[in-house]
Amino acid sequence: MAESETINTRASAARVLDQVVSGRRSLNDVLAPGLRNIADGRKRALIQELVYGTLRWYYQLDAMLQCLLNKPLKKRDSDLRCLLLSGLYQLTRMALPSHVAVNETVQAARILDKSWATGLVNAVLRGYQRNSVQLEADIGDSLVALYAHPGWLIERFRHDWPDDWEAILQAGNQRPPLSLRVNRRQITRDDYLTLLQDEGIGAAPLAHTLDGIKVEVPVPVNALPGFDEGLVSVQDAAAQQAAGLLELAPGLHVLDACAAPGGKTAHILETEPDLASITAVDVDERRLRLVEDNLERLGLTARVLHADAAEPDSWCDSHSYDRILLDVPCSATGVIRRHPDIKLLRRPADIGSLVSRQAQLLSAMWSLLPAGGMLLYTTCSVLADENERRIGVFLEDNPDAVEQEISASWGRPCANGRQILPGDDDMDGFYFACMRKRF
Repeated sequence: MAESETINTRASAARVLDQVVSGRRSLNDVLAPGLRNIADGRKRALIQELVYGTLRWYYQLDAMLQCLLNKPLKKRDSDLRCLLLSGLYQLTRMALPSHVAVNETVQAARILDKSWATGLVNAVLRGYQRNSVQLEADIGDSLVALYAHPGWLIERFRHDWPDDWEAILQAGNQRPPLSLRVNRRQITRDDYLTLLQDEGIGAAPLAHTLDGIKVEVPVPVNALPGFDEGLVSVQDAAAQQAAGLLELAPGLHVLDACAAPGGKTAHILETEPDLASITAVDVDERRLRLVEDNLERLGLTARVLHADAAEPDSWCDSHSYDRILLDVPCSATGVIRRHPDIKLLRRPADIGSLVSRQAQLLSAMWSLLPAGGMLLYTTCSVLADENERRIGVFLEDNPDAVEQEISASWGRPCANGRQILPGDDDMDGFYFACMRKRF
């Protein structure tokens, strides 16, 4: 039967994986197109499970695959390699009948125009079934395989967090919770919890938040009552701390630099409706449209600018900003559980470039802050170079900057700023530093 007549989920998942693994493209960019022509919700869900799960355990699955292959596959067969990895994921991590996983993965090779490889696919997967205990022993001495993270990142975590590195790696391999932020301008958290209960969706208040809710079993956003009407947004508890740290008050001028996709901009407006102004800036025009879409859905208004926050002379008006939220581009090593493709796409050399960009943004934003104003620096990283060391250097170079200590029930204090590690109270990894400009 032609592929146009039947959708093979394994083949579709392999194509998406290949774009990430070999094409080095972001999963956010390739998954939606890969699902575009698949209307069946169960097939869509299976493809997502195969893609996310295979990327999450990629380094462990790849170690097994190398043991099972007699010789490496050719570069042109990268899609076949991804199919084999997803087949191993089904056998190792999914509650599927093994014969279904093997047979369907073999059939997927034909849809990928790799009919010649059906015997190979069958042999590899059957080989795992026969020798799984020995395979796990063979790869057991490799930290890369054991923790399913690249070696350079394991070493970074061990250096920066000698007492916590294993917990960070384990948290990066967990499924993330579905965390929500209730729009307090439209509904209270208790009333929204009642709406969820009425829909049969189990949920509870999210620790360390005023507006947060944790859904017991994740559901699609279109299944959330009132989502389209702006009653609620998806946002992790860690990211929900930013608005409270800004010490918002009526009449303040607020800048959200690097604002896309707009979750923190919206939370600021939900928290303090009587601001004098709020400006959301981002250099990525495509992602900036997400800011506009989110604000529209939530019934909120902000000035949204497509511009480079590091070059304020090109877009900044005459007044300065009383509060600046600077959520800088970073390694995103604190949100790997949500974005497992980070393990494959991030490279060691990226960190130096990111640190330079962060320094440039900090300097530019500091120039827009009046005496007495506050800048909140945030990342979704757990690397010290991007966080406490970055802020330490900034404070040394800017004597008019005074760090404001963050006293909170969450996270842990650092030499400068405060860090949430991935998995702490089931939160994403996040870093915060508050700085005031001297009078």
